[in-house]
Amino acid sequence: MLMIRLARFGAKKRPFYRIVVIEKERACNGRNIEVVGQYNPLTNPAQVTLNYDRIAYWKSVGAQTSDTVSRLLEKNPRPAEQPAA
Repeated sequence: MLMIRLARFGAKKRPFYRIVVIEKERACNGRNIEVVGQYNPLTNPAQVTLNYDRIAYWKSVGAQTSDTVSRLLEKNPRPAEQPAA
């Protein structure tokens, strides 16, 4: 089963996370299939970068999101496209 979850990077007490698609049974920092975003909780406000198209694709093929990633997706919805001028 595929999961979309956080993988921790960064130094001690300076966490930085990548949002990755990975097999559920693998270690959280194991080999991932694809990186679909980034999350930096140390900035104010927290910086979140998401690739919405790839997340939608992986969800369509059966990937599940972790609780934290679900919360990040709810708080950071896809921005509305700007109308052509």
